[in-house]
Amino acid sequence: MNSLVSKVFVYAIAICLSISSSALAGKLSDRIDRFPNWNGAAQVTRHEGELTYPEWFQGQWVATSTLLEQIAPLAPDVVTPGFESNRKYINQPIEFTVQFVPNNPVKAAKFSPLNLPRLKSKLPAPQIVADRAFNGLNIATAYLGAANVLSVKIDPQNSTKQITQLTQDRELEAFVTGFNLETPQPNQFISTELSQQIFRTSSTIYLNVVETTTSYQFTPTPTPSITATQISAIYLSPKDPNYFKTIDKLQSRPVALYKYRLKLVPTPERVK
Repeated sequence: MNSLVSKVFVYAIAICLSISSSALAGKLSDRIDRFPNWNGAAQVTRHEGELTYPEWFQGQWVATSTLLEQIAPLAPDVVTPGFESNRKYINQPIEFTVQFVPNNPVKAAKFSPLNLPRLKSKLPAPQIVADRAFNGLNIATAYLGAANVLSVKIDPQNSTKQITQLTQDRELEAFVTGFNLETPQPNQFISTELSQQIFRTSSTIYLNVVETTTSYQFTPTPTPSITATQISAIYLSPKDPNYFKTIDKLQSRPVALYKYRLKLVPTPERVK
């Protein structure tokens, strides 16, 4: 497993960035507090559409991601490819640009000129979503190097399906299978996404499930910024020969856990 493939697994887990105050003890909040004692992936209830973000995410940001800790709960019996070589990223900040954009859920609907004025006031407000193609390309370039990334595309039939083409006949395909979110406070946002990932080379296929759970905190002044704790957990696919080694009390235990610190600050163009 060469260094590029090891970086791919770091990149693979990186791609995946109103409730009353009683929700402070919500399920996702509790889950983050229980790290690293996770058994089984997070329970998700939403399986269609995009994960939507608070309005304060809108715009372009310079993101700095720092790996703080990585754990292989089932080592030495089961260890993911590249896990040991990824230790060199601990406490090494990786910087890239991301953006979150409005996405009107009814933009594809067809209206005639006759009824458009009557319906205009009833249209839902645009929702804020991650620009997956823009973000995916910038993250891939930051982690893998521009020379190793050919393209990042979004499936036109599935806005959460991202296909990253790499050199040497390598391809990473990732698509969201479910998500949940919580808003404990106006300036706090917690989300979790489950993604199926397929990494293909000319000779092998590696499948796994990745959970990314993130707690964001927005600071509006003096300069807007977002800080976050992000945890990514990797679970083996049932097709993996080591899958049954991860089963405990009918739940699949994670084979790798990564904890990150994130900070987002406005890009210089946005500050002007």
